[in-house]
Amino acid sequence: MFPIIPANTATASGNDEGIFAYGYGYLTTRNLVSNAGVVSSDAAGAGTGRDALAACEYGGDKGIFGYGSDNAAPYRCAVTNLVSNTGVVSSDQAAVTGLARANPAACEYGEDKGIFGYGHGGGAYSAVSNLVSNAGVVATDVAGVGTVRNCCAACEYGGDKGIFGFGYNSASTFLGVTNLVSNAGVIASDTAAVGTATYAPSACGYGDDKGIFAFGEDVGGYIAKSNLVSNAGVVSSDVAGVGTARKQLAACEYGGDKGIFGYGKTPSYVDETNLVSNTGVVASDVAGVGTARSNLAACSFA
Repeated sequence: MFPIIPANTATASGNDEGIFAYGYGYLTTRNLVSNAGVVSSDAAGAGTGRDALAACEYGGDKGIFGYGSDNAAPYRCAVTNLVSNTGVVSSDQAAVTGLARANPAACEYGEDKGIFGYGHGGGAYSAVSNLVSNAGVVATDVAGVGTVRNCCAACEYGGDKGIFGFGYNSASTFLGVTNLVSNAGVIASDTAAVGTATYAPSACGYGDDKGIFAFGEDVGGYIAKSNLVSNAGVVSSDVAGVGTARKQLAACEYGGDKGIFGYGKTPSYVDETNLVSNTGVVASDVAGVGTARSNLAACSFA
């Protein structure tokens, strides 16, 4: 006999915990996020110390950190580190794949795979992307689609798709452009900008099938505004900022259907966090835990 499921019963489908790691000063430091959104104190990291990297989920319950700026000329790398479903960061993967670059963005797609895209490498801004299999294997470069740029952000939406948005281009212009990612990992051409053109924001999923971009810098300085992403990939106009205005922070999902933004630069380095409810509401600052830093990355797991 099949169990009876009450009508209107909702279950969160995302990952339960998260991790912030790496950051300015070529750190490997990591901080775990509980399923209640509580950030742990610093723990020793693994792999190449670096900043200006990105991270995303893969395999349904694991994560991957990749690329960034390391402490050796030309200060760009293609190193990746897997995160287990218990939040353990592995040593550097043996295979270094794709264009070595700093300040890419990354998100999950297809429910169990990931994608890195954009950034600064090879002496120029790029739109190149690299797919991540459900086993954490990073594929070779895919020719860029959309505006080449640096310091954009990315998140999941719609349950199995992704979106890259905002950033800074080679003409020193702040951008509001977005690019959708299909459930097969194909990046679409530019979507007209919505909201304030922003440099170095962050983004994460929330509410099972939606996303949020928040914080960053615009032509007037540091900001805390946010832009919600619907389950159809439509970006909303600006929502008034909550919390410390800052850039170069990180964000991830937690608790299955909620999100958290953390750390960043104000221009001082900070360790405050801001929780995101399952309806996309950003909360006020939570007192910082761990090393204040910018240019780190975050992803969910478990």
